[in-house]
Amino acid sequence: MASNRVSYPILAGVILAVLALPVRRPAKPFLKWAGGKTQLLELLVQRVPLTYSKYIEPFIGGGALFFRLLPPRAVISDSNPELVNCYRMVQGHVEEVIDVLQRHPYSEDFYYVLRSIQPSQLTDTERAARLIYLNKTCYNGLYRVNKQGVFNVPFGHRKNPIVCDSSALRAASQALRDTIIEEGDYRDILQRYGKYGDFVYLDPPYYPVSAYADFKRYTKEFFYESDHADLAMEFRRLVDSGVKVVLSNSNTEFTRRLFQGFDYQIVDTRRNISCNGSGRDAGEDLIVFATSPMKRSMRRRATNGASASIFEKSETLAVLERFPGTKYMGSKYNVLDFIWESIKGIEFASVLDAFSGSACVSYLFKSHGKRVFSNDLMHFCFHTANALIANNGMTITDDEMAMLLAGNPSSPTFIQDTFKGLYFSDDDNLFLDQVRANVDQLQDFHKRSIALSSLVRACLKRRARGIFTYVGERYYDDRRDLQMSIREHFIAAVAQHNRAVFDNGQTNIAFNGDVFELDVGADLVYIDPPYYSPHSDNDYVRRYHFVEGLVRYWNGVEIDAHTATKKFRKYPTLFDGRDSTYEAFRMLFEKFRDSILVVSYSSNCLPTKSELATMIKEHKRRVSVFQIGHTYSFGTQRDSEQNANKVEEFIFVGY
Repeated sequence: MASNRVSYPILAGVILAVLALPVRRPAKPFLKWAGGKTQLLELLVQRVPLTYSKYIEPFIGGGALFFRLLPPRAVISDSNPELVNCYRMVQGHVEEVIDVLQRHPYSEDFYYVLRSIQPSQLTDTERAARLIYLNKTCYNGLYRVNKQGVFNVPFGHRKNPIVCDSSALRAASQALRDTIIEEGDYRDILQRYGKYGDFVYLDPPYYPVSAYADFKRYTKEFFYESDHADLAMEFRRLVDSGVKVVLSNSNTEFTRRLFQGFDYQIVDTRRNISCNGSGRDAGEDLIVFATSPMKRSMRRRATNGASASIFEKSETLAVLERFPGTKYMGSKYNVLDFIWESIKGIEFASVLDAFSGSACVSYLFKSHGKRVFSNDLMHFCFHTANALIANNGMTITDDEMAMLLAGNPSSPTFIQDTFKGLYFSDDDNLFLDQVRANVDQLQDFHKRSIALSSLVRACLKRRARGIFTYVGERYYDDRRDLQMSIREHFIAAVAQHNRAVFDNGQTNIAFNGDVFELDVGADLVYIDPPYYSPHSDNDYVRRYHFVEGLVRYWNGVEIDAHTATKKFRKYPTLFDGRDSTYEAFRMLFEKFRDSILVVSYSSNCLPTKSELATMIKEHKRRVSVFQIGHTYSFGTQRDSEQNANKVEEFIFVGY
């Protein structure tokens, strides 16, 4: 009989093999370097891809991220020959470096003697020890050379600095053991080593934020604006080659413009190089990242005009398949996965969807177990949210459905009289009048909302473009939706709404009001307001006046009888004009300053991406900006012939 036991010799061999594997001991930078990333480290780690072939850092500096990650395969480089030599000597001759360092006394006289010696007069080990000694004892740990390449930083007058940290040097040597260390221009390094699936971290000399900022003299060659522009081009080349890239730089209009089209995060930092330590200024860093090639390819697909969903099926979208969506101006259904990916790492339990619209984003949050407050000024949008977000269990029964579909001779004839020949057939208009009257017989408020939301969906599906800015049958074709009656659409819509109802264990609430007057406290506020553009309008009432009137049965509205579409006056909103839109955003950010702010906006609208990020930064320490190409199901332009709007969709996250 076969035995399942492993023989002792085999087991012992396995144990010995495991023990022989190299141990990656914790390590840390052994140099203090201008622009070091200790403050940003945790945020940078969050942007590191889960998998990559090898790690490449061509501006190694102090190597904070490298020593944190301890990648098994890595290429590090720099254009500073002294720095590269130091890394190589620590890698392969660490005990010799330690021996030389331990013989260097800490004194100002010795400092200037050692500083005056040209590196070319020393052995490679002595050069490495010289760099470490000067770094540990000079002013603020700054490495700076003049135009002739001569190190010229004064003595630092520190109290008992650790000149030779033997344990740190040995740990660094272990971390560097299998690392390729190169000297050269970053472009040459990336061309030689950067391959598909690799991860590259770029930390160049920062673009100056003031006329007096000058911490880029790590070598005698400066890093000018043109160099930053070249680096941005290399960033794009890497991404197009399937390389995962993260870059850090100072947050300026210039640097943001260089990396337009990529996701970024703005974070507060403290500038560590200053003539007065107590007066070091707070600054802002920019982290640009493109670490998901699939996401970039989806962005390109959307930009090329894909009108269907641009995401592969995910857990999020599998839940949302139950959602009874339809065409709606500004709907975020096709970018729901993108929205969730942008915020899923943030902890929050409750969310206010301030401009809920089709309610698909509210449904997204509900599906992830959040407590949802869903608000919209439009009454028909409120009923969708009340039916699917606030409602955790009520559905329309077969008996109630039979009642809704029954003829009602006593029903008003407002739709038949007012809209005859405009949007629907006489039979459809009769059905709408009667069912609308029957809805009021439902006792439960959530059930009434299911019926009203289903009526709205039936009307939108029966219109060629889902809007009511034209009359007659323009744009009609042989699509099945346009051949079905309103009755058939309504029956299908009720069934879809019933299937979409679920209980997420939270008390969710739907509101129908002005967000500026809303008194709701939520951990996160999602803001997707009407987008303002000087080239188009954002008048939701003009497009949806019929269904808005239908749920209200035109109570409290005054129809402009002289108009061909029989529309009524638009609701007042601050998002109608340029100046008022800017003021509206400021008011919203101030109102919800204690919550995490998540804002959806578009590249073809005002305020601009940079302006919105700046406004959010007035209230939040950190702002991340994500973007993806998106094609709306119909255009907002009055003169649009393509019936589509290709844009970059932005997600701003402030916290």
